[in-house]
Amino acid sequence: MPSPERPSGPPHFDKSFLADLHDLLIWRRDVRRFCTRPIPSELIDDLLDAVQLAPSVGNSQPWRFVQVESDAARAAIRESFQRCNREALDGYEGERARLYAGLKLSGLETAPLQWAVFCDAETDQGQNLGRATMPETLDWSVIGAIHVLWLVARARGLGLGWVSILDPAPVTAALDVPHSWRFIAHLCLGWPAEEHDVPELERCGWQSRTGLGRTILIR
Repeated sequence: MPSPERPSGPPHFDKSFLADLHDLLIWRRDVRRFCTRPIPSELIDDLLDAVQLAPSVGNSQPWRFVQVESDAARAAIRESFQRCNREALDGYEGERARLYAGLKLSGLETAPLQWAVFCDAETDQGQNLGRATMPETLDWSVIGAIHVLWLVARARGLGLGWVSILDPAPVTAALDVPHSWRFIAHLCLGWPAEEHDVPELERCGWQSRTGLGRTILIR
């Protein structure tokens, strides 16, 4: 079926859309509990198509996705998480250690789709535009793409969890990627087993959201 013809001018985002967008931001949570039901391949393609609309420095599009499916690769990532998680727990004491031990910090066991996301530090795309003095903007571009993915996944009913308690070196080695690819994130995607509009860290008493991010300095 042919796609409907797009209007020639910019769209008008009415109050109803803006309200839905605000709800999407509220319900975009870091999901750790997944159903094992697989994600249809056409939906995965839709997500990757949406990622290509993300902004990037010099239009470099440096994000590279590795779909982690083999038992060996998944086992290596779980081992890295377990080791790093034990080390992190050892860094806390008392009540904070008790709270940390009770947090659900990974969906590695049940998420049907897992993507390791890398930044291609040597990409020729963009011809180095905008990053000669700040090469880290390549990494930031990948993070922006992940946020686009997060929002689109949530809008399609999926949950996404970013597993950051990992050692990049063994994860990169286990996935055997090109040497120029720098590990940015390991993402778990799937249908949420439960849904909340409040982050788990708030619900568990670890950290409440603050207004500090709204700080503006005037010089």
